[in-house]
Amino acid sequence: MIKKTYSFLYGITCLFIFLECFLHAEEGFENDKYEHATFASGCFWCTQHDFDHIHGVIATTPGYTGGDKVNPSYEEVSAGGSGHVESLQIKYDPKVVSYQELLDFYWHNIDPTRNDGQFCDKGSQYRPVIFYHNTNQQELAEAFKKQIIAANVIHPILVEILPAKAFYPAEEYHQNYYKKNPLRYKFYRYNCGRDARLKEIWGKTRY
Repeated sequence: MIKKTYSFLYGITCLFIFLECFLHAEEGFENDKYEHATFASGCFWCTQHDFDHIHGVIATTPGYTGGDKVNPSYEEVSAGGSGHVESLQIKYDPKVVSYQELLDFYWHNIDPTRNDGQFCDKGSQYRPVIFYHNTNQQELAEAFKKQIIAANVIHPILVEILPAKAFYPAEEYHQNYYKKNPLRYKFYRYNCGRDARLKEIWGKTRY
């Protein structure tokens, strides 16, 4: 009887171990399907709002990156001097939307002639930056920038292309701000002149 009980318990234990390994493998497979992109384009409320509407974007996270300070606060970043910029990290499915398409969308939603901020937000902590996660993203980003410069329609082109560094998610109240506070968000965006300036720069080519 004891041997039978032991065998039963051993079998149950093995089953649980198998299921746990299977679930972890499935989770790893799901994560392998997706890639990340990180862009800075001024206020991350607006950047999240815009990228959330792209088919193939799985998740977006406003946060801070580019500096050396560990886990900075919004107050530290917005005051300047932290080295970080307000950014958006994007998780996307490359089978649905390519990095090239994300780049195209990014460029048409920034003012590339400014490196002292974006729209009504002033300071280097709001400057436009493309943070690449691998050499492929770096090459695509640099090629896209060269195309914009060669077109000679907008100048100067001051967007930086830098290697991705540690990314720190912003405080919870900044996550999905446009959904949590739609009226305040719309009021801010309108008064910031973001859409008016984008229309002035890009015209009908803006998304």
